[in-house]
Amino acid sequence: MSVADKLGTGSSFGHAPRGRSARGRAKAVAQGDVPAYELLRLRLDEVSPTPLNPRRNFGTDEELTRFGEELRQAQLAACVAVTRDAYLALWPSHEEQIGLAQHVLVNGERRYRSAVHVGMEALDFVVRDDLASSREQFINHLLKENLDREDFDVIERSRGVQQLVDVCAEKSARGARSRAAEQLGRDRSWVTNQLALLELPEELQTMLSAGSLPERDGRYLARHLKENPGLEAAALLEHLKLEKAALAQSKEQEKAALETVRSQASAAGKALLSADNTPTEPGTAAAEGSGAAGSLSTDNEPNGPDGSVSESASANAADQSSSSALLSADNNQKGTAAVPKQHRSPAAATKISLEDPQQIARDLALHLTQDQMAEVAQLLLEQVSPR
Repeated sequence: MSVADKLGTGSSFGHAPRGRSARGRAKAVAQGDVPAYELLRLRLDEVSPTPLNPRRNFGTDEELTRFGEELRQAQLAACVAVTRDAYLALWPSHEEQIGLAQHVLVNGERRYRSAVHVGMEALDFVVRDDLASSREQFINHLLKENLDREDFDVIERSRGVQQLVDVCAEKSARGARSRAAEQLGRDRSWVTNQLALLELPEELQTMLSAGSLPERDGRYLARHLKENPGLEAAALLEHLKLEKAALAQSKEQEKAALETVRSQASAAGKALLSADNTPTEPGTAAAEGSGAAGSLSTDNEPNGPDGSVSESASANAADQSSSSALLSADNNQKGTAAVPKQHRSPAAATKISLEDPQQIARDLALHLTQDQMAEVAQLLLEQVSPR
């Protein structure tokens, strides 16, 4: 015997109400003694699930057994039902389907089926005839409980949305989808996308239910089918395969182009610049300038072939005339008056070797106009571009 059953046999529970008769309950509601609905213990053979439930998959036998045994120990959430009369007032054509059941299940069909599967006789219910005030409200409540459930598959959801649209259309076909969207708190486009999935071939709907076809792919195929009516499942899947392959190829091409641009920019940044801002290559005349105009590092000190300051370069630098004096980063002669840029002789310019692209950009920005900067950039790209 469970702890709950043992507690229920105590003296404190001896006079606890076990439910009211229909007449007593109606009187209590009229007097305001109880709310319009309360917790009741109903026999499962007196309850019938509604045929309107869009859910079809309630789990395997093993899952039903496990859940049923959990319910036997404790039922944490009550099922929701309406009375037979309230239900048949909305759907009189369902009388044969619900049989002699005195209550019709609205929410909790998995709990109901699991309990029946393990042989339980009764469950806790809340009876709410207020949910059967109209067809639209009944379907809305039936669907809302399932919308956010993780195991409510895509096609089940779409069928439920279709049912709600249908009952909304009974008042007026115009605007039925908008009213359904408002009831569910969704956009009209969302409702339209859900209904479009029901236009797909049965094979694709089965794949959507199983999760082997993503919903976004299903929506894409539904749009393609609308534009190309009559396509079979195989043709739709082949189209999806080709589209995905083309998209993957396009992304690879974009990636390769980006890598090429990055490589060219990196190579351009490492190109050697002379003091007169002319790109040089090893072996050219500019690269083989006179010893007096030795190679300069980023701090404009004469460098030897290995990057160190050579003694001969230092001696030559000391003996240079004003026309071939060492230039600082701002192109002013060290130790002499600054020579206007327009009067400098290119032949007298000393070569500068710069390794840092950021330093190159800073130095150029100090002494060139925007048009000159653009021309230098073009020259650099021509130097590093494949020929």
